Amino acid sequence: MTRMLHRLRRGSVGGLLLIICLGCASSLLAAEEQHPGADAFVARMVEEYGLDADKVRATLAAAEYKQSIIDAITRPAEGKPWHEYRKIFLTRTRVVDGVRYWQQHAELIDQVAARYGIAPEVILAIIGVETSYGRNTGSYRVLDALVTLGFYYPRRAEFFSSELGHLFALSDQEQLSIMELTGSYAGAMGLGQFMPSSYQAYAVDFDADGVRDLWGSLPDAIGSVANYLHKHGWESGAAISIPVSIDAAGELPQDLLASGNYKPSRSIAEWREHGIDISAGMDDERLASLIELDGEDGKQHWLGLQNFYVITRYNRSPLYAMAVTQLSQSLRAAYSEQMAQQVAQP
Repeated sequence: MTRMLHRLRRGSVGGLLLIICLGCASSLLAAEEQHPGADAFVARMVEEYGLDADKVRATLAAAEYKQSIIDAITRPAEGKPWHEYRKIFLTRTRVVDGVRYWQQHAELIDQVAARYGIAPEVILAIIGVETSYGRNTGSYRVLDALVTLGFYYPRRAEFFSSELGHLFALSDQEQLSIMELTGSYAGAMGLGQFMPSSYQAYAVDFDADGVRDLWGSLPDAIGSVANYLHKHGWESGAAISIPVSIDAAGELPQDLLASGNYKPSRSIAEWREHGIDISAGMDDERLASLIELDGEDGKQHWLGLQNFYVITRYNRSPLYAMAVTQLSQSLRAAYSEQMAQQVAQP
């Protein structure tokens, strides 16, 4: 949406919602009937955020269950083997589009990169993986997505119910129209696909207009992606991961493989002792985790460094972090080549 339209739509939880729902007593009573667990959620919103119970009920009553959301979350791309997942994001089109986007917004991207100490290609790679540089930010109403997953998806209901609570609080604090916000099937919003809790904690007002706007302000959206990485401990100028091979004579216990938590845990020297063949020049004291992914011709291994771990704070999947890593490398190579060609032209 355009920035002007977005501003016209802004409003507290009370404004537009009250007009639509509050005048109908039956819709206030319908929340619990429509969404099991609504009463407990309403009570939590009152206790934790001081929101008006009737307004919260009215909002929940207007939310719609979407079977397509349940269908989507039960078959995520992250469930694929690495060699299939990689093909989704490491495409010539995504690289070409990324270089074009970089050139179009070079000044802004350089400013953001300099302020937060994040390489431009990494910022772009995240935006490229998340939304194809803004082409697909999601068409689901965020309220519907989070109600569906928070009340009807037991496996992760606690997480999505919490995010629904953050959505109500965000709407109230940032004066956003909760009825009109759109995003992914999981409730992620804007260019960088921020969940409500991440929006609250890491979104920035990069253009200094007094509003943190992840839809209508490109500076805010790009700046927020960089700030997220910065706040999670990005090491400026450092590598993300390094490919390694397993010594055929070495024994690699499976419990050494990173799973669920990719925080660097053992030193390079320790990994060498476990039969990991690591290129010379790496600091023996540097910490890393061991990543194993399914390639077309068998297992592939990398050591994930601190920056790899930071990317997994954005999305917990090692497939995602590796896709961002490799797309960023492709973007940097293609961008540098194009810049060199432009300089060489008479």
